[in-house]
Amino acid sequence: MALRDVDLALAPREFLAILGPSGCGKSTLLGIVAGLLPPTSGVVAFEGARRPGQPLSAMVFQEFALLPWRTVQANVELGLEELGLPAGERRQRARRFVELTGLAGFAERYPHQLSGGMRQRVGIARALAVDPAVLLMDEPFSALDAQTRALMMEELLGLWERARTGIVYVTHNIQEAVYMADRVVVLSRRPGQVLESVPIALPRPRLEAMQGWPVFVEATARLWGLIRSQAQAAFAEGEA
Repeated sequence: MALRDVDLALAPREFLAILGPSGCGKSTLLGIVAGLLPPTSGVVAFEGARRPGQPLSAMVFQEFALLPWRTVQANVELGLEELGLPAGERRQRARRFVELTGLAGFAERYPHQLSGGMRQRVGIARALAVDPAVLLMDEPFSALDAQTRALMMEELLGLWERARTGIVYVTHNIQEAVYMADRVVVLSRRPGQVLESVPIALPRPRLEAMQGWPVFVEATARLWGLIRSQAQAAFAEGEA
């Protein structure tokens, strides 16, 4: 069993981060919310008004998950094709998100011609283009170098401020979670259960300088205190 008695609610337009030791079921939880994995018990419910045809969720994966034989533009159009949008509308909407993610000059390039950060921007553009009720992100920047990761975090926050869709963001990085999220949920070691839900009292927009603020340092220390014993136990038993 990967998860046990997980009960979570996402507020409208909330940025929720999920932390926990390796193997605690974070990615499994996202897969269940996305409808990629069936829960053995319980339900996933989406409440509130949605526009006709608006998908419940879209996923941004850790390993980019782009189709190598399709250009940037065509990769971003993929989800729109699945929604059955006419070709002209697909092109127009995809082009908007290609431009929004800073890829306008690369629309006809293929994934192998892009850097890791650019490939992940394509994945984010593809997910946002379908206008999901909730954007699900599974460690989207873990494969990037530290400098690119920092820039991508800022870029994602800027996109989220404009799109204001709800985000559920899985990460191993405590500082990243505190910097990005409105609230951080900590899961226990396997089977994952909610240990605590920690609100982050940093104003928005978030600025890099805030990482030196006492509230940032205190939230980071609190989260590490929750995770440390869980991570040690998982490591000792070979789960990490």
